[in-house]
Amino acid sequence: MGFLEDRDLSGVPSIPEFYRGKTVFITGASGFMGKVLVEKLLYSCPDLDRIYVLLRSKKGVNPEDRLAKMFSVPLFDRLRKERPGFASKVFVIAGDVMELGLGISEEDRALIVNRVNIVYHVAASVRFDDTLEYAIRMNLRGTKEMVELAADIRNLDVFIHVSTSYSNTNRETLEEIIYPPHADWRETLEICETIDPHTLKVLTPKFLGELPNTYTFSKQLAENVVAEYKGILPVVIIRPSIVISSVEEPVSGWVENFNGPVGLMLGCGKGILRSMYSDPDLIADYMPVDIAIKSFIVASWLRGTKKLSPTDDVPIYNCCSGRLNIITMGDMIEKAKRISWTYPFNDILWVPGGGLTTSRTVYYVKLLIQHLLPAMLVDTILWCAGKKPMLFKIQRRIYIASMALIYYITKQWTFDNKNLVLMRSKIKEEDMKDFYYVMENVDQDEFFVNATLGCRRYLLHEKDEDFPKAKRHYRRMVIVEIIAKIIFYGALLWWFFNLNYTKKFISEWSH
Repeated sequence: MGFLEDRDLSGVPSIPEFYRGKTVFITGASGFMGKVLVEKLLYSCPDLDRIYVLLRSKKGVNPEDRLAKMFSVPLFDRLRKERPGFASKVFVIAGDVMELGLGISEEDRALIVNRVNIVYHVAASVRFDDTLEYAIRMNLRGTKEMVELAADIRNLDVFIHVSTSYSNTNRETLEEIIYPPHADWRETLEICETIDPHTLKVLTPKFLGELPNTYTFSKQLAENVVAEYKGILPVVIIRPSIVISSVEEPVSGWVENFNGPVGLMLGCGKGILRSMYSDPDLIADYMPVDIAIKSFIVASWLRGTKKLSPTDDVPIYNCCSGRLNIITMGDMIEKAKRISWTYPFNDILWVPGGGLTTSRTVYYVKLLIQHLLPAMLVDTILWCAGKKPMLFKIQRRIYIASMALIYYITKQWTFDNKNLVLMRSKIKEEDMKDFYYVMENVDQDEFFVNATLGCRRYLLHEKDEDFPKAKRHYRRMVIVEIIAKIIFYGALLWWFFNLNYTKKFISEWSH
């Protein structure tokens, strides 16, 4: 990536100037990162010409109505207040990444080819349990369709492909380079398009090899599709790790999914996650969404302000915290328990507690005693009261999610993010305020408090004024837990002292 180190940037425009009059095309704009990207571009690059977003009809809602609903969330409050006309710059392109030709009309394709300057391919399925056929269609073929469209764009400045830091998890150290593919992507695509689903399901483990799931496999192959356009298109590959709540933009704690530590904090805070199979000393790598989006925009500016040369390499950035801000799994669980006392969720089912274990046997014993048996007891009480049982179903979903995550919470990787750190040193002075990104200065305690508050507000839709009520309920549950422990351990002692062996031993010992 020599062009980054060697370039003289004194004569290049600032980031907002680079975007002035430009047209941007974004896939995945309705997702977590996509929404924040749209908001940040509209707010910090207000003179861009327009943004096209690829949206499909979903659950009977057409793309235009989905866009209007997307703009209604609190994420866009800053724009509503300071730039009230922002929505007039965003236009829908009806289509679907899953379809050949992206499912867009000839008229819309011509519009993109003739008007677009900057492309962000963010759309992806991030589920670990997708079938191979679905993951390949979405993550691999969708990327292929995107770069083929980009190749026809007349005035393309940059194509940003959003991958994942976990695309090569069979290695312990993950550098900012393209690794050899685990399979031939063309052959894989052909097989997935021609073989029946049952046979493909049987063949999936053979395809995956050392990789843990179809998500990692398909994203790894997609990188190799993009890499084939080295020196042909101005492409950039960015690999975020697990993307979590925002630090400050556009509001602190913004989140809209239960991925990563948010799900752990919610499960722990609600009192339903009592044990996890993981190493407390394992370093977890997370990236706040607003920091990630800033790095996307800076990367687009750096690549887009340099004329493409056939000898240019593909810039790759591991968008992760690496060694900049370390937190272990154990630290995170302990923070969640401490925060839950000060900022409890409404209607917790039990007092937050529990912890991590490195023993599968201990985990399964705790799963039975601390998860399943209490869930069955609570559901029985609910059923007797004429209410719908729900806790066992929730615990089942938590268990399934935990099984999908085990690979990621029991292995340690070293992420090299030298390029990501070097890139921020190239930001011009006038862009520092809006686009400079740091992980090392993020206060973990403050961040996870805001993440918890964001979880309450944006995911659970709980109001801040409910805190006094939530704290009263928390204190009641502490009393209930104490009583339950007294009853449990009292019954255990009664049972033990009434065993024939115990009675005999005590009788012999007393004489």
